[in-house]
Amino acid sequence: MLAEGHLLIEDVPGVGKTSLGKALAESIDGTWNRIQFTPDLLPTDVTGVQIFNRQTSQFEFRAGAVFANIVLGDEINRASPKTQSAMLEVMAEYQVTIDSHSYPVPNPFLVIATQNPIEHEGTYNLPEAQIDRFLMRISVGYPDRASEMEIVDRSGSRRRPTTLSPVISTRDVERMSNVVERLYVSPAIKQYVVSIVRATRELPQLRLGVSPRGSVALARAAQAVAASDGRAFVTADDVKRLIPFVLGHRMMLSPEADLAGVTIAELLDRVVKSVPVPKRRDDA
Repeated sequence: MLAEGHLLIEDVPGVGKTSLGKALAESIDGTWNRIQFTPDLLPTDVTGVQIFNRQTSQFEFRAGAVFANIVLGDEINRASPKTQSAMLEVMAEYQVTIDSHSYPVPNPFLVIATQNPIEHEGTYNLPEAQIDRFLMRISVGYPDRASEMEIVDRSGSRRRPTTLSPVISTRDVERMSNVVERLYVSPAIKQYVVSIVRATRELPQLRLGVSPRGSVALARAAQAVAASDGRAFVTADDVKRLIPFVLGHRMMLSPEADLAGVTIAELLDRVVKSVPVPKRRDDA
């Protein structure tokens, strides 16, 4: 949220994707809505609809579920492509257009979406335009033995799920986002970011490299990491640690590379090794 980007949580069932998204939403003192994406979900359920008021003889806008500070889209790839496309405008422009009228969503605005990459029956692939609008894609992964034992112990209790208390206000989030936006990024680091992104477009194993939006996302995410570490400038290490999460979902393998077993992680590692890292004195 400090980088003003959206988050895609992708992992196998049962590892806590939805719980993580819900916890993030509840930790901020703002409005949040959950959308359970299903094949019969309509675009108007997401964005809103104009309804005719007989008393006033006028159409009135009834806001959809995206009108909140945080929108948790659960199993987003279960919705039809038409409904998924309803998210494109609001994720990029922070507004919804209905019948030629534009309605801004609350600020700050964040979409946290989950999807299961294993199950394909009853799901629809997210369009590339929508995937590109997610700042980052992360994976929860399986817990270690000690953590899983704790999960089993807690599951034995019949207590109701714990509701988290907010730890930060939306106004504080806005202030922190403004600070992150002004964080210094040297010309050398900007060149490093652009070089990495452009290198992905030259890989013959890809049929789609990273777009310029990916360059912006990588630089902005690096600013957020630097701010979290208490620094007023971005380093090359900030950029490198974020590359798999910010760029990986924006790349598409060619059919030949996919059949050959090539992975996005391997290609990103190759790109990082091929691009010269700015000297330390040039970072700041």
